[in-house]
Amino acid sequence: MLKDITLGQYFPADTFVHRLDPRTKLLALVFLIVCIFSAKGPLAMGLVVVTLCLCVAISRIRPSALFKGLKPLIFVICLTALMNLFFTPGTVLVSFWILRITREGLYRSVLMVLRILLLVSGTFLLTYTTSPLQLTDGLERLMNPLKKLRFPVHELAMMMSIALRFIPTLIEEADKIMSAQKARGADFENGNLMQRAKALLPILVPLFVSAFRRADELATAMECRCYHGGEGRTRMKIMVMSRADWLVLVFWVLLTAAVIAASRLSL
Repeated sequence: MLKDITLGQYFPADTFVHRLDPRTKLLALVFLIVCIFSAKGPLAMGLVVVTLCLCVAISRIRPSALFKGLKPLIFVICLTALMNLFFTPGTVLVSFWILRITREGLYRSVLMVLRILLLVSGTFLLTYTTSPLQLTDGLERLMNPLKKLRFPVHELAMMMSIALRFIPTLIEEADKIMSAQKARGADFENGNLMQRAKALLPILVPLFVSAFRRADELATAMECRCYHGGEGRTRMKIMVMSRADWLVLVFWVLLTAAVIAASRLSL
């Protein structure tokens, strides 16, 4: 299950999506989130699904990689679907004991599951096609106006970059610790909930120790390289918005307007 968590991984390639400016992709993700939560009809949701599928095809990211990243969220997705299916009032279609399936509940259940799938897939697509360093630079440039309010823009972007960078490392470390504990006879799959929770202690303690050790080593390395925040720092690569970036942003603005208009027509 740990190997299925792919958040923070970057798949290098030479595609149109990979070559886009990170600021463009961050803004596109914001527009995608607005579209996902604004879509309230089949037409509006269909526009979002088709657009995201087109982005996946252009980026040449295998759909299996997205599905693999969704595996850890299966429990959350199923729970969301069941809660909306059985506890939404409306026209009753099927009734069993205290459980009732309504037409509105069925529609809301499908809508919520689609929203979760699209939201997670869009976020994964951003991290798959953009390196953590590019994400840091893009986020910092987008939040530059907040520096006038003394907001720690560079520090926040750096923390996000470090967190994304160390997610795959910590997952790999946890998998190694789990394999070592299994070789010593630990059982993580059998027993009730409390027994499984107790069985995780031999994993969590070494994992926290390893995480703190890596954090200390990283802090020492940054101090040895005279890192003192973003004040006065220069960049090796200067980000410049190309014509393709502006066209992509215009497309997302038009798509957002189309989704909102289609949602109002379906009401």
